[in-house]
Amino acid sequence: MAKYSVEQRDVATLLNLVKSEQIAIPELQRPFVWDSVKVRDLMDSLYKGYPVGYLITWQSVGAKLKGGQVAAHQQILIDGQQRITALRAAVAGLKVIDKRYRQKRITIAFNPVKEEFATATPVIAKDPEWVSDISEFMCLDSTWEFFNDYFTRNPDVDKSTVGRNLERLSKIKNAQIGIISLSDDLDVETVSEIFIRINSKGVPLSSADFAMSKIATYGDRGRNLRKLIDYFAHLSVAPHAYDDMKENDVEFGASGYLEKIAWLRNVSEDLYDPNYGDIIRVAGLVGFSRGRASSIVGELSGRDPETRTLDPDRIPQAYDVLEAALAKIVNQYEFENFVMTIKSAGFITPSMIGSKNALNFAYALYLRLRQDTSMSEGERKRIVRRWFVMSMLTGRHSGSFETTWELDMRRIASMGAAAYLRQLEESTLSDAYWNVTMPSALQTPSTSAPAFQAFLASQIHANKRGFLSRSITVTAMHENSGDIHHIVPKAYLQTHGVTDRRDYNQVANFALTETSVNISIGKRSPAEYMGMVDEQIATGVLKLGEITDADDLARNLAENAVPANIRDVSVDDYESFLAERRQLMAQAVRRYYEGL
Repeated sequence: MAKYSVEQRDVATLLNLVKSEQIAIPELQRPFVWDSVKVRDLMDSLYKGYPVGYLITWQSVGAKLKGGQVAAHQQILIDGQQRITALRAAVAGLKVIDKRYRQKRITIAFNPVKEEFATATPVIAKDPEWVSDISEFMCLDSTWEFFNDYFTRNPDVDKSTVGRNLERLSKIKNAQIGIISLSDDLDVETVSEIFIRINSKGVPLSSADFAMSKIATYGDRGRNLRKLIDYFAHLSVAPHAYDDMKENDVEFGASGYLEKIAWLRNVSEDLYDPNYGDIIRVAGLVGFSRGRASSIVGELSGRDPETRTLDPDRIPQAYDVLEAALAKIVNQYEFENFVMTIKSAGFITPSMIGSKNALNFAYALYLRLRQDTSMSEGERKRIVRRWFVMSMLTGRHSGSFETTWELDMRRIASMGAAAYLRQLEESTLSDAYWNVTMPSALQTPSTSAPAFQAFLASQIHANKRGFLSRSITVTAMHENSGDIHHIVPKAYLQTHGVTDRRDYNQVANFALTETSVNISIGKRSPAEYMGMVDEQIATGVLKLGEITDADDLARNLAENAVPANIRDVSVDDYESFLAERRQLMAQAVRRYYEGL
């Protein structure tokens, strides 16, 4: 069977196919990203007969049309949404959705004397030489009265030139645009590969985009589920947009779905801001135990995962599963409890989380475990915390994470989450990991390294204090105004020949401390600034921080995994200091992990 077909359609026919939903454009419900200049340029290209690129569609079995009918083969537009939306705006005079989710017109004007297109303005509207809105001209059944009125207002123009140019304008509706229609038996990966090869820019088309497009084809229900995903993701980062959504998307407001995410309008939490791709992947894991967004597309298309055949009768059930999963994901109680679970592990800011996929899987795992009523909430949270930290440390959900996700969900279903987690810990977090692999992972200048962030999380989890601070915790410093301090100061190392930033900026040389302490240490060697601390312990006169007790100082060094012999560290001992501190940090993370 052919993988695709190519045909030409005129603009008027294309717009009619979109109007009847024979071609579905999911992006119609999202903010229009083109500015009016691009719309103007598209009209100019069509007027001059220039090519405007191919549209790419993909057949969708079982999609619902207006009135509830089921389309045998509805086309989903997967490339060309902005061009079609621009044509609807400029030629058909239809409104687009702006960034505030309001409907607005993009009006294009045309000067038939100068053959010039422009975005309509009040000045152009008053200029008789301009056709101030080409959509009004395009929609006329008869142009006789229009010509008569135009020439009355512009008696000095060359009538034959103007008439010829207006006739050429009207023929934009007859301009041919190529459509590449991809077969419905192609999987998402093949469609994406074809898309990349056709698209001159080689821009990948994500499987999440396919899933969003597919979801929207299932009538009003599908469109509203797509909006639920889209709006939840948007409100997570921009809560203020809620009022715009409520005011300007009356249809969605009346559906009942907006109520499910209304709680986000009062939330300033930003630890976990899932985008629409994240939400789709979590929904796939929760509802279908599938890690690939493309697998969700298959489920929603009625594809039997065993036989690979299409069965339209499977589609309604798949949408039921998807909706139930989304209801759990956007639920305020579930979402906030999950975030608090992650925070209770010491990961309190987004900058500490280097793997969004680890967070996504942890949320899916939390929601799946919530279905087990025999499990206590404490055990559930313990498993989720340990799983999240384990996956962060080992990079379990990087690379080909989708395959790993599906494997993990299958093993969790068959073995139980606690037993499978123990198996993974025994195989990946052995003594060799903590004694060799973890210290090696700390041999880096990157403060975003998962191993270093896990060390900070261990300090936050245990409410430990900042370096040389008597009372201010790492948590407070992380959330407010603490500094990342070089334990062996950078300026001291540079002065003594350590000039490579990859050497003096090793994370094993970093500790969070108060700004005042950092300033007081300045360029001093460890011997000098620790001497100041020893002096204030002996005299009670504060010189560097507020520690005035030797035992408290020893506890503070231990809390920051700083070797007790820090006073003796010079530039000659710097490398051995780093090696010793990496071991101390690794053991601190091990104690933290095993105590979660």
